Formats: sequence, structure tokens, C-alpha cells
Amino acid sequence: MIGIFGGTFDPVHYGHLRAVIEVGEIFGLEQVRLIPNKTPPHRLEPSASASMRLEMLQLAACTLSNVVIDTRELDREGPSYMVDTLSSLRGDFPERPLLLFVGSDAFNGLTTWHRWRELFDHAHIVVMTRPGSSARPENDFWDVLQVFEAGDLARYKAGKLFFQPITQLDISASAIRKMIAEKRDPRFLLPDAVLDYIHSHHLYQNA
Repeated sequence: MIGIFGGTFDPVHYGHLRAVIEVGEIFGLEQVRLIPNKTPPHRLEPSASASMRLEMLQLAACTLSNVVIDTRELDREGPSYMVDTLSSLRGDFPERPLLLFVGSDAFNGLTTWHRWRELFDHAHIVVMTRPGSSARPENDFWDVLQVFEAGDLARYKAGKLFFQPITQLDISASAIRKMIAEKRDPRFLLPDAVLDYIHSHHLYQNA
């Protein structure tokens, strides 16, 4: 199985990296593909350029095994729609189960995503939740798709919904950017190599 993480990574931090490690172990993933987006359709433009966000991600992920940084959204013109990305990945991996990992907040807004129902044509969706949390939106569509055993995801290439508790570190990229703009110290929230890059390129100086 192949895991998929999309995002702006503006900047990448330990919340991202801890989640990648945990789901890789829980699901026995062959690889995890980190996919930085170029033009996010559901949020403001990233503060750092695409090339800088990519370089920070490369610095952060270089010590993680089975992690691949996938630039297909950066290389593609137009909005970074996940449905297009999953369709492209399905072409590359026609027989492997694909697991798209999203946080609870992203899942709660999933029905606003471009052609959201088609996401399930290409991949499973795994919602990362806090330990002990069982809340999810009431929706007959989810009831049909949801499975309750992680092993069920390996039996199908796509089309299932699964909720997985993981250790969720309370770290946000926006909070890190704000700290840097206010000249506060964000150490231990993100890798030192990424923080050094931010300082050397004078990123996030303005709130």
C-alpha cells in the first residue's frame, strides 16, 4: 500500500513528520508520498514560494525511510486539485491500494473539495483522529464506505473510508510563521535544518 500526504508544508513541521512515521508503521506502507501543492484551491496562497517549500520538505524528510517527495502538483499548471493528483497516481500504480491521509478538519470539509466523490474512485481515505475520538459527521454516504478493520484497506485498491487515531502534535504552520514574524523562538516545533533555511532566506518575517 502507498500512503499519500498533500499540503502546502509552509513550513513543514514535526506534526507532519510524526504523522508520516506513525501511519507508515500502522499500515505497513510500502512508501509514503509527500505531495506539496502549488496553488491550493481552498486556502490563501502559501507565504513561501513553491521551490522554497519543496527545499524545506527535502531537508526535513531526508532521514525518513520509505518517504518519497512527489512534485507532480508543483509541475502541473492550474489549481492543485487532489482528484487530479490521485488520478495521476492511479495511472502510476494501477494495482496498489492508495491511502490518502487527511486530518479531521480537512475531512469535515471534504464535500467542498473539487469532484470530491471521485476521490474514492482512485484511493481510500484515512482520517487521522486524536486517540479516543470517535466523532464523525453523520452522512449516509460515509456509512456505506466506512470499514472498521485496517486490513480491509489492503483488500481493495480504493473506495473505502477509515478512521485512524494517531498522536497529533498541536503544531501548526501558521503559528510557526506568526512566531517567526514576532521574533519568537520556534525551535523544537520543526527540524533545525528547516529553521536554519527559514532564517537564511529571511522567510516569514511579516505576520
